[in-house]
Amino acid sequence: MSRAMEPLTVGRVVGDVVDIFTPSVRMTVTYNSNKQVANGYEFMPSVIAYKPRVEIGGEDMRIAYTLIMTDPDAPSPSDPYLREHLHWMVTDIPGTTDVSFGKEIVSYETPKPVVGIHRYVFILFKQRGRQTVMPPASRDCFNTRMFAGENGLGLPVAAVYFNAQRETAARRR
Repeated sequence: MSRAMEPLTVGRVVGDVVDIFTPSVRMTVTYNSNKQVANGYEFMPSVIAYKPRVEIGGEDMRIAYTLIMTDPDAPSPSDPYLREHLHWMVTDIPGTTDVSFGKEIVSYETPKPVVGIHRYVFILFKQRGRQTVMPPASRDCFNTRMFAGENGLGLPVAAVYFNAQRETAARRR
């Protein structure tokens, strides 16, 4: 297993959300212009209130990508019966740009974990072509694998996740 995949496997992103894949495209996710997401890092809900900047590497601008942000621990890690909850989806993102150049088909929903530590996963897929990805029917009970199969996306080309839990008054200090 590649070193890039190890944290995704340990964090059970591989298994719960996606199958083993080979990362092939650089993706950086940054909140508040300076808080870069790294696998397993914890962010306070106040930091993730607004959609992040997501930069995509890739071969060139003619290649289109789909970004999915999902919570596989909804509504709680001990009983994730809504697995997965879809927080954001952007399609038709040109390679070598950022998500602002894509088409937001599911608007960003601020993560608000109520119980336990939740994982929030960003998964990037390479599209067959532009305008080939259809919006999902619902945010709840979303299934990344099934969605990728239905839309011909194949395996991911990049993924990263962070953890978050409810922000208590004591933790805000």
